Amino acid sequence: MSLITADQVILDLAAEDRHAATRALADTLVASGRCTDVEAFVADVRKREETMATGLPGGIAIPHARSSAITEPTLAFARTDGIDWGAKDGPASLVFLIAAPEGAGEAHMKVLPRLAKALMKKEFTGALRSATTAEEVVAIVEAEVGDVVVSPPPPTPTPAPAAEAPAPAPAPAASAGLTLVGVTSCPTGIAHTYMAAEALERAAKDAGHTMKVETQGSAGATPLTAEEIAAADAVIFAHDVEVRSAERFSGKPIVDVGVKKAISDGPALIAQAVAMSSEWKTNPHAEAAAPAASSGLATKVDKEAGLGTRLRQWLMTGVSYMIPFVAAGGILIALSFMLAQFALGENGAIEIVNYNLTSDDAYNIAQNFDILSLTSWAALLFVIGGAAFGFLVPILSGFIAFAIADRPGLVPGIVGGSIAATMGAGFLGGIVTGLLGGLVAKWIASWKVHKGVRGVMPVVVIPLLSSLISVGLFITLLGRPITALSDGLNEWLTGLQGGSAFILGVVLGAMMGFDLGGPVNKVAYFFGTAGLAAAGTATDAPALTIMAAVMGAGMVAPLAMALATTVRPKLFSEPERENGKAAWLLGASFISEGAIPFAAADPVRVIVSSVIGSALTGGLIMVFGVTLRAPHGGIWVLPLMGGFLWFLVALAAGVLLMTAIVVTLKSRDKKLETVDAVATV
Repeated sequence: MSLITADQVILDLAAEDRHAATRALADTLVASGRCTDVEAFVADVRKREETMATGLPGGIAIPHARSSAITEPTLAFARTDGIDWGAKDGPASLVFLIAAPEGAGEAHMKVLPRLAKALMKKEFTGALRSATTAEEVVAIVEAEVGDVVVSPPPPTPTPAPAAEAPAPAPAPAASAGLTLVGVTSCPTGIAHTYMAAEALERAAKDAGHTMKVETQGSAGATPLTAEEIAAADAVIFAHDVEVRSAERFSGKPIVDVGVKKAISDGPALIAQAVAMSSEWKTNPHAEAAAPAASSGLATKVDKEAGLGTRLRQWLMTGVSYMIPFVAAGGILIALSFMLAQFALGENGAIEIVNYNLTSDDAYNIAQNFDILSLTSWAALLFVIGGAAFGFLVPILSGFIAFAIADRPGLVPGIVGGSIAATMGAGFLGGIVTGLLGGLVAKWIASWKVHKGVRGVMPVVVIPLLSSLISVGLFITLLGRPITALSDGLNEWLTGLQGGSAFILGVVLGAMMGFDLGGPVNKVAYFFGTAGLAAAGTATDAPALTIMAAVMGAGMVAPLAMALATTVRPKLFSEPERENGKAAWLLGASFISEGAIPFAAADPVRVIVSSVIGSALTGGLIMVFGVTLRAPHGGIWVLPLMGGFLWFLVALAAGVLLMTAIVVTLKSRDKKLETVDAVATV
């Protein structure tokens, strides 16, 4: 069956924006019987567009999605006067809508990568621009990508007798160029994955090199062989999702970029890989100093963003690596206090904090552990949880520095964080030492040194000098004022009562509900988790209430939208009602992003409602004094909360308020639309 028909071609599409253009093309798929639900398909395309714009250099746009509303892989094509599709070089005049079924087989999906690669050929796009009829467009596309044909696998040939086997073909003459390999991948694996591969292979060929790319996309991946990787002079990763089995490339120079960078600037990446390969060949220490590809350490810092954005990304990198320590330590300590209350009564949590591994009396858990004693188990959990908490500030600091300077920043960051914790500077000290250590390490790494010294720079010189400078400055100059500031913040939080506590909870709750996982939400979440780091193993720190307020407020929006779609389904589209079903679990698990589809479709009403409802929940939790040591988990960590019934009361109040507001606003606008329609008639 043909991938595209003349009925799916619009030569002169007049649309005011990309969403209108997408719908016009989707309508052609409905008319041809290849799309069963245009609303669901358009929603899937828009969701994909929210992940990453699909405009490409050269005036091309490739909106695409997998969708249950599509019955077979298919295309629709349009020419426009120019529609903004998010490409940096200007509007798109050629638009391909690529539609794939959710469960498409590999044989069908292999056709779409052929189109993606064809779009990188100027002769192909030039022919599309000059075509005069829809039939001519179909012929051009089919000549390049062919028809969808699913054939049975060929029979296995009977091996010929050894005596009749042909002699192996002579090996090709060695090329003067380099041998490169790469991996490309994108979130949906339909278009960008294959376009990036084609761009890299073409750029390598034009530069006189050979290159083979492993496309980890929808059509399945043919992995590079161990021999191909071993023979490679350099590697290019162009990806927006994690590279599978990245450890295969350990010991190779690796250029690591986003997938669109390969599409827009393939020659520059090839040049970068060649330069890196040359550096490795002339510097015998380069391979030993390079990080292993399987390390798993990563940061999503946009080096081209403004200082404010990068600062937020540096901080959130530190938080993301700190969270597992917070979760492990906090949950273990909370469980410890629960067991201590059963074993020792109401004040058991206070007594259990005396247990450790160093005393010479009954409180030494290593010497006096009794497997049948509930108190021993409570002490064991507390000691392990306290040890995990001891790493919070060093890990926060270390990975802030890592986000700034990569691996060279880890040593000054972690050492500085440990010093900050020792001096009582808390998470504020960790932030300062992380920023200072990272910036100093990055500065030293930029020094122009003799090539004989380059090999020892990342393993000796940078850690040594950056630690001495940054940690020395903190101890002698910065530590005492920051410690005083940290103590002042703790005293202020401890003094919060009644109205002041409610206002803080309202502010944090409003921030959590504003952009649902975006920068403002992350700032509030950072404040909550940083408070856990400052609280340590204390039993009644106000930071524990702040964490409860932040988590409760972050659960409001998805739960409220789930409730709204249940009580007033007619106010929502079919895709929104389906999203509402999923939002129950997402909200209950403290995943604020579960409300994003609703906010994207109706930002004003949903965000206003979310801010108000989340603010109420945050304020009430602060007033009720609910405590929480876990940084995540939603309803699944209710047993670990202090006053979890009040948490549920506050959460229900915020959810009901937001639901009432959003339903009222949507109902009002629905009535106005009806009145306008009647008046028009």
